[in-house]
Amino acid sequence: MRYQSTRGAAPLLGFREATLTGLASDGGLYVPEQWPAFTRDEIAAFAGLSYVETAVRVMLPFVGPHLDEDALRTLCTTAYGRFAHAAVTPLVQLDDRNWLLELFHGPTLAFKDVALQLLGQLFERFLAGGSTQLTIVGATSGDTGSAAIDAVAGRIGVDIFMLHPKGRVSKVQRRQMTTVLAPNVHNIAIDGSFDDAQALVKAMFNDPRFAGRFQLSAVNSINWARLMAQVVYYFYAAVRLGAPDKPVAFSVPTGNFGDVFAGYVAAKMGLPVAKLIVATNINDILHRALSSGDYSTGTVTPTAAPSMDIQVSSNFERLLFDLAGAPIGDQMRGFEAARAMQLTNAQRDGAAGLFASNAVDADGMNEAMRWAYAEAGQVIDPHTAIGLAAARASGLDPATPIVTLATAHPAKFADAVERATGVRPTVPARVGDLHQREERYDTLPGTYQAVSSYIAERAIPRP
Repeated sequence: MRYQSTRGAAPLLGFREATLTGLASDGGLYVPEQWPAFTRDEIAAFAGLSYVETAVRVMLPFVGPHLDEDALRTLCTTAYGRFAHAAVTPLVQLDDRNWLLELFHGPTLAFKDVALQLLGQLFERFLAGGSTQLTIVGATSGDTGSAAIDAVAGRIGVDIFMLHPKGRVSKVQRRQMTTVLAPNVHNIAIDGSFDDAQALVKAMFNDPRFAGRFQLSAVNSINWARLMAQVVYYFYAAVRLGAPDKPVAFSVPTGNFGDVFAGYVAAKMGLPVAKLIVATNINDILHRALSSGDYSTGTVTPTAAPSMDIQVSSNFERLLFDLAGAPIGDQMRGFEAARAMQLTNAQRDGAAGLFASNAVDADGMNEAMRWAYAEAGQVIDPHTAIGLAAARASGLDPATPIVTLATAHPAKFADAVERATGVRPTVPARVGDLHQREERYDTLPGTYQAVSSYIAERAIPRP
């Protein structure tokens, strides 16, 4: 398997190189040259498999020749051995058609753990025995930062610099990052939004003077290996609900489009996905793009679902590339310059069959949290509630099960959950004394000069 850039001007890479590189040299995102596909019988054979064995079968076509089946199984066993539930991503039934897929049983209580626990293993394996010091630079709207830091803290050969928007992540999200005091972990709070932080990261990758000095890599969902790992739980859930004999719909709370793009990949690989419901909050660029073709940015509005407070969805570029069937460098550079674009007819028509979308406001989010607690005894976080609200309003065939991806433990957003339901969720005991630990982070202006200079002073240059 080789990987190509969505913008067409970067070299083709193997899985190892694509994993260690992250963003392509032309500013694009890496995707496989072709989508591997499973037959109906092969998908049916997933029934009864453990999560680890499902992961091995789903990911093996993407990793050759750099990992064989036994090596991949060893990495998955280690990565998912840290999850608190034996099923890793268990299904919970809410009513006769709505289900939750709980993705928050990892060490940092968010769906990002499913991918990043494996990515940490991949980094360590691919760097073993070499002299390269990997410099990970990332931006987080909340959960990516803590999951990435947990995955690489203390690992030899890796330094991580994680940017988060000051005051725009929850207290639990912030402390899960800033209380990790490993010497290779550097937390940076910037003045600005997540989009500002993400733009700074992309600018560093695209600056030859900066990127040429360090072996840069990414843990955001711009890194293909992260999305690859997320494809697994779509297969795992759908097979348990009747696939391949029965199509299953998924409602995905999303800001950066990575989690829902993993569902698109699963569908391209043969999984019978009835619909992918893209659930946004009032920062609704993805809903506007999919419903009217208008992919134009607005002002980021802070909400009680901060991981979705995004106006530039990086992974949407992967979908637009696949729907266009050709590199989209000119289209994306035009968007970056104007902060607005219209999807082409081919892109709009290609998305229309599989995708639906909905923008859920605060009232809809709160009502979904109340409904889940009152009707099903489930306490859910604001992001999951947005997905559930979109699922319940979808208008799909009542015979089609809808799985809402439960992306975070409700205790990460305890204030919002308590306001909606009257119930205050508590942090699981396995997280420990999070609120008593010492914090360590630096606050910087949201400027390229300030952030790049900070990293350059602390990162280890290429040999």
